[in-house]
Amino acid sequence: MTYADKPWVKSYFVGPFKLPKTMEPYPKIPVYKFLEDSATNYPEQIACVYLEEEMTYPELKLRVDKLATALADLGVKKGDKVATILPNCPQFIISDYAIMRLGAVHVPISILHKAPDVLYEIGESGAETVICSYERLERVNSIKDKTKLKNIIFTPVPIWPDYSLPEIKEVLGAQRLEDLIEKYEPNPPKVEINPTEDLALLPFTGGTTGVPKGTMLTHYNITSNVIQTLHWMMKPLAPGVKGKASALICVPVFHQFGHWAVHAGISWGLRGFLVDPRDLDRIVEIIRKYRPFMVLGVPTHFMLLLSKDLPRMPIFLYSAAAALPPDVAEKIEKKIGVPMGEGYGLTEATAGTHLNLSALSKVTGFMANVKRSIGIPTPDTEVKIVNPETGEEVPFGETGELYIRGPQIMKGYWPTPGKGLKDGWLATGDIAKMDEDGYFYVVDRIKDMVNVSGMKVYSRVVDDVLYEHPAVSLAGVIGIPDPERPGSERVKAFITLKDEYEGKVTADDIIKYCSEKLPPYAVPKSVEFRKNLPLTLAMKIFKRKLKEEELAKMKEKGEIAS
Repeated sequence: MTYADKPWVKSYFVGPFKLPKTMEPYPKIPVYKFLEDSATNYPEQIACVYLEEEMTYPELKLRVDKLATALADLGVKKGDKVATILPNCPQFIISDYAIMRLGAVHVPISILHKAPDVLYEIGESGAETVICSYERLERVNSIKDKTKLKNIIFTPVPIWPDYSLPEIKEVLGAQRLEDLIEKYEPNPPKVEINPTEDLALLPFTGGTTGVPKGTMLTHYNITSNVIQTLHWMMKPLAPGVKGKASALICVPVFHQFGHWAVHAGISWGLRGFLVDPRDLDRIVEIIRKYRPFMVLGVPTHFMLLLSKDLPRMPIFLYSAAAALPPDVAEKIEKKIGVPMGEGYGLTEATAGTHLNLSALSKVTGFMANVKRSIGIPTPDTEVKIVNPETGEEVPFGETGELYIRGPQIMKGYWPTPGKGLKDGWLATGDIAKMDEDGYFYVVDRIKDMVNVSGMKVYSRVVDDVLYEHPAVSLAGVIGIPDPERPGSERVKAFITLKDEYEGKVTADDIIKYCSEKLPPYAVPKSVEFRKNLPLTLAMKIFKRKLKEEELAKMKEKGEIAS
């Protein structure tokens, strides 16, 4: 048996329910159809909740259509790129669907980007229109003369921590989003969209691993991925979920995981709660008050939620975007009473390629234990694990680089179709293995592996050991050059301690602890305690930043060549 035989299909069940082996044929529809259908089918359902503001599906559709009409009047047409620089807020969703309604291409840009990064992504994409928060207007104005920007649209957004609205000064050369929605009727032009060929999104990826690349995602990529993830996994529960349930989105919606959550929620008429990813108190308040059907977050959210007062309750917690330490998953399960789910995906794969169904199966009593895994490939997804040096498939159970192919895989890196793919296959850059049930386990990023005198150390494995220590709140491990052994690296650990352990745990304590659980070459040679570790807005430990800081320090000390 080979990976082509899809041995994971035998694990396609949720409790007593068998799941379909395929979701084909996937409808060839524009993403806007999700909103159109939910506005028709669930006219009373709340689409979006942000702070005290609520909006029904028909209200959301009306604003989308009015903004689409305004954008068309400003000259936006099919194929044009429209950038947004917006936090989690209703205006992001309105802009997203209005842009795609016109057959234009949405370029979501991180609100954390400094001016050079904004310039790079607007410049690379060729965007001529940008929709940004009022707080980012100055940043946009500082770079607009170096771009092709013709239209600048801004919107005031109350943001964490105090959620106060900025004082709006008169802005020359920019228009207010709310004025455009007020001014225009909902009469956007009819546009013919070819879902399998026409781009819907152009998110840039690689911010934590290298030079960002534009990822060309078609309407078909997005709609098929929603169908092969949410619609497939929750198929047995669909009658009680569609148009009735709610989802709490704790991740940035300009990040592909958060963006998938928006599209998936709208496709089934869910009530979507938007929050600032850093506002833990509001996240807890929403969970306690509304008990949403699903809470979508990254591992850091769930680590931080462990210290909060949450009752046991029947909600599904799903983690993605970064590795979920098994110890964190187990502690959350004890606290909430429901096993945690985990998923895996990449921007280049629209969002999801693997889902862990074992959590749902344990709840229903059909699996004795939860597998701490990224899960099994979603239907109609091909997966193989290859030796990164030879390109040959490795035997089941052995580690190698994860390759993926399916309807959700990007058209290519901007601007060249097929760029970044090998015969349609996406090489993920992740080292993984598959067990006998077809469940996959990511061991590390190839770029995060540490080479200690020729021995491979998976930083993820060391991270997981550190998270088992009772004093550790956050941890990240990197490799730094070993000045005494050219070409070799040392393992260095960065740790934020839990408040009650500060000053009570030493670096030697951590190193001794690791030496009892890891082979000698994998034990950290040094440990640095920090009050805060750098995080991306997706709340991942920013390992590249840690490495850059260490290299700069070592060069300054003369330990390595400049």
